Amino acid sequence: MTLFKKLFGAAAALTLTATAAAAQDPAIIFDLGGKFDRSFNEAAYNGAERWAEESGGSYREIELQSDAQREQAMRRLAEAGSNPIVMAGFSQASALSVVAPDYPDTTFVIIDGVVDEPNVRSIIFAEHEGSYLVGMLAGMASETGVVGFVGGMDIPLISRFGCGYAQGVRAVNPDATIIQNMTGTTPAAWNDPVRGGELTRAQIAQGADVVFAAAGGTGLGVLQTAEDEGIFSIGVDSNQNYLHPGSVLTSMLKRVDVAVYDAFTNGMDGTLETGIVTLGLAENGVGYALDENNESLITEEMMARVDAARDAIIAGEIEVHNYSDDGACPVQ
Repeated sequence: MTLFKKLFGAAAALTLTATAAAAQDPAIIFDLGGKFDRSFNEAAYNGAERWAEESGGSYREIELQSDAQREQAMRRLAEAGSNPIVMAGFSQASALSVVAPDYPDTTFVIIDGVVDEPNVRSIIFAEHEGSYLVGMLAGMASETGVVGFVGGMDIPLISRFGCGYAQGVRAVNPDATIIQNMTGTTPAAWNDPVRGGELTRAQIAQGADVVFAAAGGTGLGVLQTAEDEGIFSIGVDSNQNYLHPGSVLTSMLKRVDVAVYDAFTNGMDGTLETGIVTLGLAENGVGYALDENNESLITEEMMARVDAARDAIIAGEIEVHNYSDDGACPVQ
């Protein structure tokens, strides 16, 4: 921390932390919500921590407090010599498109966004594929034939989750009713667990007995309300089964941790390639969580059907529609 106080001033608006900082330490900028959001950011943090533990290295980190800090954070890390620099979250794309050309010798990695610059690695996930699998589980677990989806910010990325989920539900129950709500249209939609709970109760009132949350911190309210009301929830990004054992049916895993770990590892050994990288079922970039907290909820038959579908998607025998391709979903 002493190094950064000298570089940036003790009263800097951003809190930047590091241990044994060296010129070529990698770095990560967490999105709004903080590194302990139990979802997307925390998955990124876990990947960074795994790299540090296994390599014995250190990394720098910044937890953003507002959108206005994005560009400033990137420039501070680049000026300090961090390389590579990982940005967690699509909201960082606009700032990165401005900053990256100014630091051609620094490799930047953005997760969930695409920035077309020669020194940027853009990592995107096939969320629709993983969501299809948890949708199948929801459809098989539902007793009412009504399931719900609570998204965070109303953007194509989250619609990709919702559309894949709906397709998976209908694959096992063509007559199912699927209720979908987005939390809002601003970044505040990621951090409103109270609103998440309200939307969940409204869906329960319409008969939903399984609700999938793809909403960051807002999803914590969905999971809590589902347990309080005696229905199933489905977590997202990180394995959230442990938060409410026996109530969380499963979690749609999005291996942000692997993306960060690989970026740090390859960045430090000089093998980090730039360009667009897509992580889907074939790359183990997405999937569903099964552990001691939910194994009693998923029967062998359910697991067999989902695993068969996973193999079929990888083989190209089942095509899961990607909402981002045309802004439409064939299943509602």
